[in-house]
Amino acid sequence: MERVVNVAYHLFCVEAVVGLALLGLLYTWTRMGPPKTDESHSTSPSPTSKKEDLQVNQRGGNGFYHASKSQGAASIPFPLPEPLPDFSLETARTRDYVYVNKTLRYPYYQTMSHQPLSPNNWIELSASYRWYLAEKKRVIEEQGKVVIDSLPENDAACGELLELVVEFMTTRYPTLFDRLLVTQDNKELDGIYSHVTGERYQWVKGCPPEGVEGLGIVSRLTENDFLMARERDDGHIYFVGGLVAFPGFYLLSEKIGKSMHDVHLRVPQFNQKLLVSVERTLKRMEPNAPFERSSWEIVDDNNLFFHNIAQLPEEGKCTTSPGDLYLRIDRQAFRKLPRSKAIIFAVHPIIKKMRDIREDSPLVPALLAKIHEESSEDLMKFKVSPAYYAELKPWLEEATKDQISRGLIRGDEDPQNFRDITRPTEILVPPVSVP
Repeated sequence: MERVVNVAYHLFCVEAVVGLALLGLLYTWTRMGPPKTDESHSTSPSPTSKKEDLQVNQRGGNGFYHASKSQGAASIPFPLPEPLPDFSLETARTRDYVYVNKTLRYPYYQTMSHQPLSPNNWIELSASYRWYLAEKKRVIEEQGKVVIDSLPENDAACGELLELVVEFMTTRYPTLFDRLLVTQDNKELDGIYSHVTGERYQWVKGCPPEGVEGLGIVSRLTENDFLMARERDDGHIYFVGGLVAFPGFYLLSEKIGKSMHDVHLRVPQFNQKLLVSVERTLKRMEPNAPFERSSWEIVDDNNLFFHNIAQLPEEGKCTTSPGDLYLRIDRQAFRKLPRSKAIIFAVHPIIKKMRDIREDSPLVPALLAKIHEESSEDLMKFKVSPAYYAELKPWLEEATKDQISRGLIRGDEDPQNFRDITRPTEILVPPVSVP
């Protein structure tokens, strides 16, 4: 299990911290039992504004974000998302996380890589929404406080998070959710009804369920996990609760109550070089200026709670065929709650099989090979690459040759420019429904 923690960190600390300068720190996830989403969940932009996504996620431009930073959080609330009146789970897709948020980068080293968060993209849904909810319910029932917990100082923030999630989901996805704002027995009530699950949750307006009860309701509404932290009187950031059913490489129970410093003791160079800037960024973040980033790793199964590769012995080798390995991407959205000032990490884990990347992602196999070959040895060891790369390397080389023969690439392009290549619609791997 100790190795698991190290691996999880590498991902977050090295890569995330890398990217976020603040906290890819704590996320990577998974533990599925039934067949999980092979879903190429992200083969095309989600049903949001494509123009907006391009500007916000690829160029980093967001007028509202910069206005918020200059005018202060108290003056401008973070906007609600645009409604999707025709949204359907059957055709739902997230944005392609391989192509947004600079998830795959070269040269690959520790650096900031976060972008402003569009109001539309805080919580995305995929065609596997029902699977996520069912799997999350199973994990919570089996693991309890290991994956869902809250310290007393965080309980009110759980209720505040629930209110924001309800407001977002009912606004963004009106075909799936109804807001239950009514007056009954001279009391104003608030709540949400899900047309997907048939579940109804209601409470006195302004008094939402708090603590684990509130997080439990959140777990029935979104695919996301939510990690929660806050600044304490000593000026440092501590992890104080969350709903973390799909971590993949670590457990919430191992982190709750610990400072960012202590959580990253085993992560090379994090506390020495990155801790100060990470904590500063999180403490200065305004409620109306959230941001997002993504981290990646290669895993050998679809068990989002805890991957098999995370449990291998020190010199263990992965036996999964290279084409059946998954590229796991954790999209991380960071928000500060207006009232409680709790720091929320909304993490959406997506997995895509390597064979699907070969099919619809020109130059990405070449980029993955380059990253593995030329990045820091310590960094790649943290990503557990010794367990799988000897077998994956020749497979990536063949995948690149295949893309050349299919006319998707010439073969002389710089892999880091893979986002510049137009992908024909007919090659995009569609989402796969999960049984």
